[in-house]
Amino acid sequence: MYRLTLVVLAVLLCSSPLVNGGKVLVFPVDGSHWVNMKVLIEELHSRGHEITVVRPSDSWYIKPDSPHYQSITLNSSAGFDAKHFGSFISAMLNMRREGASFWSRISLEYELVVQFYEMHKKVLQMVGEMFENTKLMQNLHDAKYDLVLTDPAIGGGVLLGHRLGLPLVLNVRWTVEGEGHQAIAPSPISYIPIPGTELTDKMTFPQRLKNFLYYFFTCFQIWYVTEPNYKPFVHRYFGKDVHYMELFQAADIWLMRNDFTFEFPRPTMPNIIYMSGFQCKPSKPLSKELEDFVQSSGEHGVIVMTLGTLVAKLPEDIAEDIAAAFAQLPQKVIWRHEGKRPSTLGNNTLLLDWLPQNDLLGHPKTRVFVAHGGTNGIQEAIYHGVPLVGLPLMFDQPDNFFRMKARGVAKVLDIATVNKDNFLEALKEVLYEPTYREKMKALSNLQRDQPIKPLDHAMFWIEFVMRHKGAPHLRTDSYKMSKIQYYSIDVVAFLLAVILLVLTVFITAAKFLWRRVFSRSKVKKE
Repeated sequence: MYRLTLVVLAVLLCSSPLVNGGKVLVFPVDGSHWVNMKVLIEELHSRGHEITVVRPSDSWYIKPDSPHYQSITLNSSAGFDAKHFGSFISAMLNMRREGASFWSRISLEYELVVQFYEMHKKVLQMVGEMFENTKLMQNLHDAKYDLVLTDPAIGGGVLLGHRLGLPLVLNVRWTVEGEGHQAIAPSPISYIPIPGTELTDKMTFPQRLKNFLYYFFTCFQIWYVTEPNYKPFVHRYFGKDVHYMELFQAADIWLMRNDFTFEFPRPTMPNIIYMSGFQCKPSKPLSKELEDFVQSSGEHGVIVMTLGTLVAKLPEDIAEDIAAAFAQLPQKVIWRHEGKRPSTLGNNTLLLDWLPQNDLLGHPKTRVFVAHGGTNGIQEAIYHGVPLVGLPLMFDQPDNFFRMKARGVAKVLDIATVNKDNFLEALKEVLYEPTYREKMKALSNLQRDQPIKPLDHAMFWIEFVMRHKGAPHLRTDSYKMSKIQYYSIDVVAFLLAVILLVLTVFITAAKFLWRRVFSRSKVKKE
């Protein structure tokens, strides 16, 4: 019996697939970007891969110790200052509420551009110190990593991956030059809206004009913020003939954090892998206290409100108006709010410093999600089929909510003009107009109806790159072409020159023949 058991165990071991754990070097971006990068790290760890995370000493979210990864902490700053961003947002909110002058707003926008400039500058200083640290770079070479996984919203991981000569996988929605597709896929501005325009793929002439002008504004931002930082750095470490965006475009796989339930139809590329909702998962049971509060809502259900990581508290007057609006509803409200307790707060509203967002959105009693428009929150709302009331603040948030509004699943308010009355009206519209929930359920069904789960899809392609040492067969080399070559301007110029030459020869020959014929006829007459 003992021998039989050993034989059975041996057969099972031999028949089971071998799992060869790889080694992944991760260069993340802090803040909300780390939230979704952490999901990939934890899943890779659960599949037996060894993860090493590069982090600066002033990391905001990225902890030095974790059961899921080892860390390399650099004695450098990456330029992420949570307090500074928080104070900037507060100043922006107050300015918009008070109806500040056009030039004041321009000044604030300019300050944001300067902040991004300084952030990129500090990241490159950190990467430069890494490159100059011979011992560190030798240790990274000796570690024999299989690939670098990075978020290209900041370029440090891309530069490190190329310096180490490793395959590169991007966890992407943004690059240092803007939206990810713009860097790698054909992006005609005639029907692909530039982020920030709040346009769809069906534009009138004035809208196409607006899109065109926004395109040139993004070019100005690239010229002012990105090029002065990345161009000299890349020329120094990679050669004068290398453009910094070539290093991004040479990535093997682009794991895109959205899909066409969120994105408007557009051209794409074979190495862009869509994994929208990869961080979404079925809800877990709530704590007893929270579950009791939710159940006390009865048939009316619950409203969930949170404005993300940067806005824990609102200006007092806005918070008072929002609390007063909530107090007039029969629904229960769970609100993440760290500021002063509003005097207008009703008995139906529970204030929390932190809330389990995914678990609340997945609860059957949740009716509406009041949010700021971050990509993660919107995708969780889509996954769980919860319609939205939007209070977008900055960055991509207004554009994200515009896409949801265009699909009929969100009511969007301007934070500059929100008050008790229009906020209450928006809540009632989304609560009691059934089309919002119906359309969001349809959107949720589209997002979920996939042959493979988005997270499994992402894991397959990361492991694919490990197995094959890259994926060059999926990558176009068009990025190596100049603008003149890419748009065939040289070909058109050559063909025009040939046509012009042929016409010139034809006209010259015709003139010559005409003169000969004319001269002969003249001689005969004489």
